[in-house]
Amino acid sequence: MVVFVADLVSKTVVVATLSHRDPIRLLGGLLTLRELRNSGAAFSIGTSVTAVFTLIALGVIVAILRTARRLRSIPWAVTLGLLLGGATGNLGDRLFRSPGFLRGNVVDWIELPHWPVFNVADSCIVCGGVLAVLLAARGVSIDGSRHAAAARPDGPRGGTADGTGEGAAGTPGPREDPPAQRGAALDGTRPVPDRPPAPRVTGDGSP
Repeated sequence: MVVFVADLVSKTVVVATLSHRDPIRLLGGLLTLRELRNSGAAFSIGTSVTAVFTLIALGVIVAILRTARRLRSIPWAVTLGLLLGGATGNLGDRLFRSPGFLRGNVVDWIELPHWPVFNVADSCIVCGGVLAVLLAARGVSIDGSRHAAAARPDGPRGGTADGTGEGAAGTPGPREDPPAQRGAALDGTRPVPDRPPAPRVTGDGSP
């Protein structure tokens, strides 16, 4: 909701103030505010198939909402929030702006040197995509578990079927025999512990 509202408010202000004026250059030209209508995807790709991108955006939103039912991770909650807010912000332009339903042009207004003009929704989608890649690389799942912890060579030691004791955390290690059975020989006998020598008896009967 934060991303969606920020994108909607910024676009409304830009349309009201920059539609009929020259671009505003800030920070010595590092940042330029310019109102631009984009009928395609990022980098103005596919300007003739706007309806296709609208349907794709709808599919992405439905997929995120279905995935959110298994959400138990705060980092993934932030990631999906950025993606959902950005996709919803641009979808609103596709549905309700001119030239018509499902064919509306997205309002872009942030321009950086050597970079296409974009908006708040675009930046949030990019940030969400980068976070998703980082979380997946670190093995963090949607439910908050770390599925790659057991695969690391330096991970927790446990028990495995081969008896090596190298296994996932929480599994029992190899069973050790009790101390009384450690010295058992192959024929089933056990060594008798050494006993102190018996006292020698002298001729007068005293030890």
